[in-house]
Amino acid sequence: MYASKKADLQELESLSEKGLIDLFYGDESRVSSEGYVPYGWQFADEKVAVYVEKSYKTNIFGLIGRTSECHYQTREQNIDSAFVCRFLESFSFKIRKETFLVLDNASVHRSELLKQNLPVWEQRGLFIFFLPPCSPHLNIAQTLWRKLKNEWLVPEDYLEKDSLLYAVNRCMANVGINLNIKFSPFNNN
Repeated sequence: MYASKKADLQELESLSEKGLIDLFYGDESRVSSEGYVPYGWQFADEKVAVYVEKSYKTNIFGLIGRTSECHYQTREQNIDSAFVCRFLESFSFKIRKETFLVLDNASVHRSELLKQNLPVWEQRGLFIFFLPPCSPHLNIAQTLWRKLKNEWLVPEDYLEKDSLLYAVNRCMANVGINLNIKFSPFNNN
């Protein structure tokens, strides 16, 4: 199944590269006031502290293409199936040609509500392609979240609820404009 799905994804990538379809990768992520520290170091006699406001978070559902075109929405509540469906409903009216969304198998992506909406979206030219299980490495949206948390947000952004929300929205609004990601070509190995 993995090999078959990967070959299908390669075909979608090829069609997108030729301009025959639009292709976006989607996923959700959370940015928390507790900060994102993937690694760190300090001198032996140096004290380091990251001051944060506890328990504040913003959740993001986003779509990104290999050209860094990005569509997103943030909210304080968890991302649920109803939210994803409202987002995709709105997005389905903005597409210019047949558009494929690559999603993982999260329960919010596989819900009955989403399945009920698929025929309507497909009539508008919006199709969902599900990745094979346990393959986040095939979803370039993961790179978007890593860049956001590890490079674009700075420690000062985490100091207050409002500054974090503003910084997340500022960064996301600038993806594809001032913040671009140079994605590697799809690897069919």
